Amino acid sequence: MNSPAPVVRGQALSGHNRISTQALTSLAKAAAAEALGIDAQDVRADWTDDDGLLALSLVAPISIPPLQAVVLDPARVDAAGGSIWDRTVRAKERILARVSELSGSQLSRVDIRVSGAKINTGGRVR
Repeated sequence: MNSPAPVVRGQALSGHNRISTQALTSLAKAAAAEALGIDAQDVRADWTDDDGLLALSLVAPISIPPLQAVVLDPARVDAAGGSIWDRTVRAKERILARVSELSGSQLSRVDIRVSGAKINTGGRVR
């Protein structure tokens, strides 16, 4: 991504800054892992051009409470953040904001395909 030249004492500095695709991908994986409660290594991220903006496609599992625990205490679904659908919608918003904020890149959208579930047994969510 190219950005406008910084200005110091009224004079534009020449040169350019670029963020590699690999760096953007690592950032996207970390943001997705944080939002979905999983490990970054479990996330696959791909970029496409969307009329000059970046579109991010993610494939990842999502963290869920054990189903037996949900049967015994249905409130665990709310405690986990709601349904998988609701959590994914919120995750898209958080990932888009986080990647844009940290990279300075403009993303048009984030698409998430949930590929499975990681059972969260109550330990620390990563």
